[in-house]
Amino acid sequence: MSMPLGGVQVGSYDSYEQAQAAVDYLSDEKFAVENVTIIGTDLRMVETVTGRMTMGRALAAGAAAGAWWGLFVGLLLGIFAPDGSNWIGSVVTGLLIGVAFGAAFGGMGYAATRGKRDFTSTSKITASRYDIMCHPAHAEQAREMLARFSLRS
Repeated sequence: MSMPLGGVQVGSYDSYEQAQAAVDYLSDEKFAVENVTIIGTDLRMVETVTGRMTMGRALAAGAAAGAWWGLFVGLLLGIFAPDGSNWIGSVVTGLLIGVAFGAAFGGMGYAATRGKRDFTSTSKITASRYDIMCHPAHAEQAREMLARFSLRS
């Protein structure tokens, strides 16, 4: 007889936060949580559009990312500078070169899309239900503990 992925179902919740709180409760009650799995079912990707992408925004985002890399490289090179004035010069030079290259690559990346994606967005994967699964040998104990958890909530 084969066991379903993750074991047998001992609880089901509408949100990941609820499932996480239930497993946290099991852990607090000294249950062997290494026998537990949280499985999200009916997955969907949710993409939230955050704004319009323009050449100016692409240049600014590229310049900001490049500035961080340039600052990092400038600081690394500055470590090997023989005196303080060269250290500051290395950092500033790295920062400026990073801004220039970042802006250039940001603009080229935006131009390469040719207007097919003129917006910015964030995405996340969500599930419609989160099942707590447990190894069959510990399932009954987990069910009893989760029943007490649901009464407590």
